[in-house]
Amino acid sequence: MSIHTVSPRFVGRATELGALGRALDRARSGSASTVLVGGEAGVGKTRLIKEFAERVGDARELVGHCLELGTDGLPFAPFTAVLRRLVRDIGHEGVAALVPGGNTRGLARLLPDFGEPEGDGAEARARLFELVLGLLEHLAEQRPVLMVIEDAHWADRSTRDLLSFLVRYQRTDVPLLIVVTYRTDELHRTHPLRPLLAELGRVDWVTRIELGRLTRKEVVAQAASILEHEPSPVAVDEIYARSEGNPLFVEALLSEGGGGDSLPESLRDLLLASVERLPEETQELMRVASAGGQRIEHELLLAVTGLDDAALSRALRPAVAGNVLVVDGEGYAFRHALIREALHDDLLPGEHSRLHTRFAEALERDLAILPAPRGAIELAHHWHAAHDALWGLVSAWKAAAAARKSAAYDEQLRMLSRVLELWSKVPDAAERIGADRVQVLRAAAAVAFNAGEFDRGISLASAALEEVDPVADPVRTALLLRLRGLLRYDLGRQGHLEDLEEAAKLVPADPPTKLRAQIAESLARMCHTRERWPDKIAYAEEAVRIARAAGDGATEAHALTTLAWGKFTFGDVEAGLVKFAEAREIAMADKAYNALMRTAISESDRLEGAGWHEEAVKVARRGIADAEEYGLARTSGTFLAINLAEPLVSLGRWDEALEVIEHALDLAPPAPYRASLQGFVGDIALWRGDLDKAEAMFAAQQSVIKRGTYRDQHMLPVAAREIDLLTARGRLEEAAQAAMRTLREQDLAASPRYSWPVLVLCALLGGAVLEEARAQAQWMAAEGVLQEAERLTFNAVAAGDQDSWDTAAQAWAGLRQPYQEARALAAAARAAQAAGARKDAAERVTRARELAERLGARPLLEELDSFARRARIAVADEPEPQGPQFGLTARELEVLRLLTDGKSNREIGAELFISVKTVSVHVSNILSKLGVSSRGEAAATAHRTGVFEDSAG
Repeated sequence: MSIHTVSPRFVGRATELGALGRALDRARSGSASTVLVGGEAGVGKTRLIKEFAERVGDARELVGHCLELGTDGLPFAPFTAVLRRLVRDIGHEGVAALVPGGNTRGLARLLPDFGEPEGDGAEARARLFELVLGLLEHLAEQRPVLMVIEDAHWADRSTRDLLSFLVRYQRTDVPLLIVVTYRTDELHRTHPLRPLLAELGRVDWVTRIELGRLTRKEVVAQAASILEHEPSPVAVDEIYARSEGNPLFVEALLSEGGGGDSLPESLRDLLLASVERLPEETQELMRVASAGGQRIEHELLLAVTGLDDAALSRALRPAVAGNVLVVDGEGYAFRHALIREALHDDLLPGEHSRLHTRFAEALERDLAILPAPRGAIELAHHWHAAHDALWGLVSAWKAAAAARKSAAYDEQLRMLSRVLELWSKVPDAAERIGADRVQVLRAAAAVAFNAGEFDRGISLASAALEEVDPVADPVRTALLLRLRGLLRYDLGRQGHLEDLEEAAKLVPADPPTKLRAQIAESLARMCHTRERWPDKIAYAEEAVRIARAAGDGATEAHALTTLAWGKFTFGDVEAGLVKFAEAREIAMADKAYNALMRTAISESDRLEGAGWHEEAVKVARRGIADAEEYGLARTSGTFLAINLAEPLVSLGRWDEALEVIEHALDLAPPAPYRASLQGFVGDIALWRGDLDKAEAMFAAQQSVIKRGTYRDQHMLPVAAREIDLLTARGRLEEAAQAAMRTLREQDLAASPRYSWPVLVLCALLGGAVLEEARAQAQWMAAEGVLQEAERLTFNAVAAGDQDSWDTAAQAWAGLRQPYQEARALAAAARAAQAAGARKDAAERVTRARELAERLGARPLLEELDSFARRARIAVADEPEPQGPQFGLTARELEVLRLLTDGKSNREIGAELFISVKTVSVHVSNILSKLGVSSRGEAAATAHRTGVFEDSAG
């Protein structure tokens, strides 16, 4: 027999340990890092991670295991374990110090110790995900963090979704290393982990390690360590042949065969042999424990077995000593999942049902044995495994409620589906759960909506509609129609407006009800076309009126935002701002975070479209700060980054825009968001003369646009960029073809805001393209000062005289858009020179050069210098800047102002929506330019010299 059950010496794996070490080094140096470790069962994944953890120095180690429940995993199980460990380490107060505002209630979805969670729906899930990531990142700012998620092949969808979020959205400037292990032999073709691994494999900072079997030489070393002597060559040959280099099987073979004699015939026999050597009392206990799962609490075993504490401990001790079980916190775990699986599979059908019934009955007596929501979900599992239809249905209904509280919507949908499957087997099902079948169908359809299972949600809502009588029960019918309409809308299916309009007929406007307000608000949002625009406004006004009377703040705020957008034009901004302000105030009072974010997005976009760029920047920044505070920075916050970058580009604050975009892209936003951000990067690259980068960004954006159906706000800027790029490359014939294609295929009159820039670029090509553009422009409205500036520019291109270009330049100057102003001035200078007005030409070239130099717009600068040389125009030098600003850029002044207010680099980064690393670079530059060595000296110098007073003037 062997001396040790497990090799005291860690054999091989130097390459894998090196890869993990390099990943941790990358994380320490400020690069996002994740490692996926795969390998067959028993190959040594857990041992590898354990050995690595002993080498991580000052890093904090947090480990969570995915727990198997039948064919499914326990929702969020590894993250609950991580959070529980963290609470043990630093306490509830320590955790609270790491989350925004110290509000830990959102974490109650993982650990009930934190109180009662707020809100529900997809927004609650998004806030939970951001809260967990923010907690880990702030923890890592104190010292490096290694988070290990074991056994991801058992992860339920909620766990997989959170894991995906953490990996894709982790910041690049904090030392956080995420390691995930999984069994490769479990991943059949349709296993749900496979697409996640493929998705994560495409992320730049993710490394994959496939842990292979040991070589023959390594098996010899492992065996020698276990036996404390080297086995004979014959024994080695047999052990290596039978184990094929799997370390767990080597251990089991040595343990059973005494180094090579009488080896068991099958893997199952091999795994059960370690159990069969235990006393009969302990063997029976192991069979009972196998029904409880891979990990089982001591208190639950007491309740199931009926033993007292001393007797249970006495019976368990041989299993721990024999390395079948290991102590795991307040309970036990099988040393390897394969041992539990072999035991459980060895149960007879009657034993299987009886054992699961015993677990279920124990939990029914005291559900608090297990932490919520785990108790309710495990109870449902055991009744289902016991094949008890009645209690399987009742427990599934209760488990669905527990899963909802945890925002585990996929588990909730699974439990509700089980209720529906068992419905026909339980005659008094409705009485048992206090809900009829239609209520269950409606609940399942609503959960499918939250889980993103839109097709399934439509089927469930349709099934419920077939069972309800619209005459006898109009309100319930309307609820189902609205739900199906929303599902169809999000899936892009026809019939969504018909569903909602039918729902509106069933619910009268008087007396006012929340349902009628919600139906009207949904209709207002969905009426997009010009033909339905009057309906949009009418529905929005109705929704505001009824929601206010019914006391539904969230719906009222949404309706006010829709009304501000739909009713008030770009030329009537002030009136729209009143509605936006009202919507924001109501949303904040009602804690309607989704409505608050939508208001910020809509208002900043409306301001930018009206040419109110500075105001758009302020609103977008405020919205980003709100998103950070409410735990939505990586969802709503990244969308608002688009609305912040766009006005910064308009204002010529290109470097600031690039910092915002870089930070937003670091958060790995969804593809459409990323494409919009890359479009702005491409614009700046083009205007600065980096055509290769501009083309790369255009290609990246175009690849996204081609894969879906997008509205004019996406399609027309892409069309403009294609024309601009081809023109810059001198491929004028191709540019003209692209321009004519856009002019003839797009309904430009439907979106003047995005169409005017396209028309200007088309007009600049001249010839037939100009004539086609003229024909389109005569029907085009120009709403607000920004569109008027575009219209004036178009007219100037068509007319070509100095006065027209001067008028356009003045319009752009009034909007504070320096690049467009410089382009108009350059054209005005050429027109003035052609008319013999050399002095006018010189003045305009001089001003245009000042603007172009400030922007770094090299192609325009070269164009102006070339024109000045040809026209023999002397260009005046740019005046020296006045005031004691020490050569600080506008962005550095902004950082200095916040630094002077006592804000940390992280707080400055959050306020300006740039990375902490970028803030650090700015601070270094500021200290260098001011000639000081500390932040305190920098603040004192700024106050003493009046830097801010000068910059304000």
